[in-house]
Parts: sequence; C-alpha cells; structure tokens
Amino acid sequence: MTYNLIRYGVKDASIAENRALVAKVFEALDETQPQTLRYLVLELENGEFVHLVGYDKDSSALTEIDAFKAFGANHAERRSTPLARAPAKIVGNYRMLAKADEAVPA
Repeated sequence: MTYNLIRYGVKDASIAENRALVAKVFEALDETQPQTLRYLVLELENGEFVHLVGYDKDSSALTEIDAFKAFGANHAERRSTPLARAPAKIVGNYRMLAKADEAVPA
C-alpha cells in the first residue's frame, strides 16, 4: 500500500467549511466502501489539517468521489498555508490503521 501525508493550514473563517466538506467525503466513503483505500484526517488546534491517504493501485477510489471533488474545488481559497504533500511509510501502528486482513470497525 502506498501512503501520502498531506498537510495544510486553513483560514480561520474557513475552518468550519473545510471540516464540513471533509465530513461529506467520509459520508461518501461510508456509502461506497472502497476496499483499496485507507483515509484519515486530523484537525490540529492551530487550524491545520493533516490527511493520511493509503491506496493499493491508485488514489482514484478517493479522488473520483463527487464529495472529494467538491472538497477540492475551492481548496486553495480556504488555505492559509501552502499544501505540503510527501510520501510516507508506516513505521509503527498500534490499532490506529487496520491491517490489510482485518475489517475496519464501523
């Protein structure tokens, strides 16, 4: 599985909007349940959001979802800092990310 970490700051006035758009992405994921995707989003106290995306072959299981397209539509306008994306390797994982052979709890 390939992992990417994406981090960016959001303008104070846009934090609630960003949070709501992320929630819609997770609602869509709950409906479609792509098995080749792992996705985690954290909101930090300083208005930064951190996304950890894991995928088997390509990230289209996420990027082709209409809710994700809506999330990305005006993303640059909501940001207060540039988007930073980097490949990531899981070095340790204690019950945070499901293993490939176990069900993700609902």
